[in-house]
Amino acid sequence: MEYFLELFLGGLTRGSIYALIALGYTMVYGIIQLINFAHGEIYMIGAFTGLIVISVLTLLGFNQVAVIILAALIAMLYSAAYGFTVEKIAYQPLRHAPRLSALISAIGMSLFLQNYVLLAQTSNFLPFPNLIPGFGFMKPYEHIVRSTEIVIYITTAVVMLLLTYMIKFTRMGKAMRAVAQDRTMSMLVGVDVNRVISYTFIIGSATAAIGGVLIASHIGQINFYIGFIAGIKAFVAAVLGGIGSMPGAVLGSLVLGWTESFFTGYISSDYEDVFAFVFLVLILIFRPAGLLGRSEPDKV
Repeated sequence: MEYFLELFLGGLTRGSIYALIALGYTMVYGIIQLINFAHGEIYMIGAFTGLIVISVLTLLGFNQVAVIILAALIAMLYSAAYGFTVEKIAYQPLRHAPRLSALISAIGMSLFLQNYVLLAQTSNFLPFPNLIPGFGFMKPYEHIVRSTEIVIYITTAVVMLLLTYMIKFTRMGKAMRAVAQDRTMSMLVGVDVNRVISYTFIIGSATAAIGGVLIASHIGQINFYIGFIAGIKAFVAAVLGGIGSMPGAVLGSLVLGWTESFFTGYISSDYEDVFAFVFLVLILIFRPAGLLGRSEPDKV
């Protein structure tokens, strides 16, 4: 039973991190029907930014809690700026081009950001300090769940609730829903579509940065390639849940996290990625729109 609980919580941790990245994928797709394959690299840049900020603040003598909070906030701002810039440079000029053009541009931006960080940093794994303090009440259970995992669960839940509130009850959220439903009609009634799309990239990039800092702190190391793997897994999770659906992104992430955890725990860790993508194929065969997605005709 204890082993099952370890696998369950391990899958919940994976799923929570995938969710923080998948939310950005699904928000962008819901607005402009684009798979932003550079999103994983934004996550990676967030992790590297967090590491740099942590190193500087530690040298300046900041306390442990302040360091991790400031590192997360600065990483969010820096990654949001990257997301905004990528949208303006790589996607906005192709707004009316065929979808394939935007997709190729997204893949190009992903490769560019990977190599940019490789040249600016290093190809080696860098140690990432775990600055999240241990919780006293967790000591009897530390062999099952760590304090970093508790923080990841809480952060994912809070981010999901905040994004849901924003989309349902704020002016910008209503504009996002309007653009997602009918971009042309939104422009006719006065919605600034370019601003809405930019805000979507900014918010999605900020959530990915939170995931980057938290998972790096949990695992204890980063390199320039972590964004590609995490981005692909998050994309799989978004498709599993129904891309374009925020609850679907979270559900798909959790299902993928638990699938990987239980299959690797009970069968073999050598085929972790195989299990994930086989599961994706099965979902797409029997439910092409995803778990919570709805089949709709393509927009023209």
